Amino acid sequence: MNKKELRIVFMGTPSFAVESLRALVENGYNVVGVITAPDKPAGRGYKFQPPAVKEYALSAGLPVLQPENLKNEVFLSELKRLQADIQVVVAFRMLPEVVWSMPPMGTFNLHASLLPQYRGAAPINWALINGEKETGVTTFFLKHEIDTGEIIFQEKLAIGENDNAETLHDHLMMVGARLVLKTIDAVITGTVQSLPQSELITEEKELRPAPKIHKETCRINWDRPVQEIHNFVRGLSPYPAAWTEFEVGGEKMNFRIFTTKASPEAHQLRPGEIVTDNKTTLRVAAQDGFIDILDIQLSGKRRMKTGDFLNGFSF
Repeated sequence: MNKKELRIVFMGTPSFAVESLRALVENGYNVVGVITAPDKPAGRGYKFQPPAVKEYALSAGLPVLQPENLKNEVFLSELKRLQADIQVVVAFRMLPEVVWSMPPMGTFNLHASLLPQYRGAAPINWALINGEKETGVTTFFLKHEIDTGEIIFQEKLAIGENDNAETLHDHLMMVGARLVLKTIDAVITGTVQSLPQSELITEEKELRPAPKIHKETCRINWDRPVQEIHNFVRGLSPYPAAWTEFEVGGEKMNFRIFTTKASPEAHQLRPGEIVTDNKTTLRVAAQDGFIDILDIQLSGKRRMKTGDFLNGFSF
């Protein structure tokens, strides 16, 4: 079997998945169908917007299915008719067994971490929040428990000091697309030798999870060390964004923080206390120093550089 004969069904939704789908299509692999999420209302007019994967799939002339329910009999019949040899999953929802067990060669997932570390919905964010120096991508075969299947390949990537969730997302997206092709090629040549994740788990190294991030997760705790706060901000920037509440003129206001600098130094201020010249500098006291805020957004307003923001706002 060669790459033009192997029948691939691709499953994914956001922009992170598009690069893997594009790599398959542009390198001549036989993608026979694409499964993605239903269109959702977005923007000011709440008009229905297609997922990024659907937009690319249609531009490439690929058939698209958008099931509400992955166990729906009509959808399962349509999926079966595609006669996939293998399914590729990138940034999609959890699949029921009836879906992932359907193709004879199985279903593999691309995950944005070095499994078994950072299993869960937000591996890119949590790797940054926890101050990791290295992350990567993993392809693995799906099984019942989420993100626990046997590993096929991994590719490591260094995390730069100035990386945030956006830049790391984009780096991993490109590395991940290449790993998807490598995995498909190994499937075609019959050279896959998958490894149980249990063989990578040791008592010495704590497993760190990557649970879904909610609004309250994003609130800054100024009682923490400055490096932790700095990592927290970049791990959530630009979306969903770290936020805090400052009291201004007796009124509590919400601010989103996008870019910071950690400045360790001794001080006698309370954590959360603001130091500013109301011109160019905005600092917040933390446990062991100050966080210099470089990018900020007042709730309901646009994101601005701190100097520009302070031109029209005083603390």
